[in-house]
Amino acid sequence: MIKRLGIIIIAVAVILGGVFWFVNSSQGGKTSQHDKIQVVATNSIIGNMVEEIAGDKVTLHTIVPRGTDPHEYEPRPQDVQATQEADILFHNGLNLETGGSGWFKKMYQNAGKADNKEVFSVSEGVQAKHLTDKGKENELDPHAWLDIQNGIKYVKNIEKILIDKDPDNTKTYQQRTKAYINKLSELDKSAKTKFNNIPENKKLLVTSEGAFKYFSAAYGITPAFIWEINTESQGTPEQMRNVLAKIRATKVPSLFLESSVSPKTMEKVSKETGLPIYSKIYTDSLAKKGQAGDTYYGMMKWNLDKISAGLSK
Repeated sequence: MIKRLGIIIIAVAVILGGVFWFVNSSQGGKTSQHDKIQVVATNSIIGNMVEEIAGDKVTLHTIVPRGTDPHEYEPRPQDVQATQEADILFHNGLNLETGGSGWFKKMYQNAGKADNKEVFSVSEGVQAKHLTDKGKENELDPHAWLDIQNGIKYVKNIEKILIDKDPDNTKTYQQRTKAYINKLSELDKSAKTKFNNIPENKKLLVTSEGAFKYFSAAYGITPAFIWEINTESQGTPEQMRNVLAKIRATKVPSLFLESSVSPKTMEKVSKETGLPIYSKIYTDSLAKKGQAGDTYYGMMKWNLDKISAGLSK
């Protein structure tokens, strides 16, 4: 009787264990993947910073695909789902994703997420620059990451939030962040030496969009652009006259074209001035994976190398 009872108890235990395993697995369970912090980044630049700091300690979803403009974006169903499941949502701030149509703010509010609880701006502590177009002087310029020192602030902000939300992996986050910041700092230091050697009358950075104010201030050059921020009105006659006048007042040898914009307007500037478009450069998005510029470090190295070489011609 006792032996029979023991067999019954073991059988029940096996059955209950099987049911628990099935329910746990069907609901996502406590697999290693689902034990990880769920992180959402709004764009590829922020997403790559998270990868550099966290490695495989988090599950990451990046919303805006590489090569897509983050100023105005239409979220996909998978973006909405990831936002609903996220423990942390990182965004640039400075009126990038929350300006214009405000697509990101709508999405995270609909998901029941809140600022400084699950939603964090990585640009916290950055000294913001403003737009210069008439009537827009009170609007923030969001492109702070194009100054590596600001990029380092982004990295430190991400590290802090990851540690707050996932203290068990503090040592990993600290070690990876320290190595990453050292790497970025070395790149920044060497770039400043290159730009210091460029003659003053060549230090004009001509681009389509006015995204390089932070970059130009960091490396001692003057930004010139056709339009200030991506809008529907690009390359108007007045915008063209303004940029052509700035070019003709210098001996700048080269023009540059952002990877995320149409080349047509800059090609008109090139034809009008006789200056070559020296290289594409990156602003709002990393390059596609496997290409030069597919990480934040790689993007900044590409920009710094190409712009310093083009202005040194």
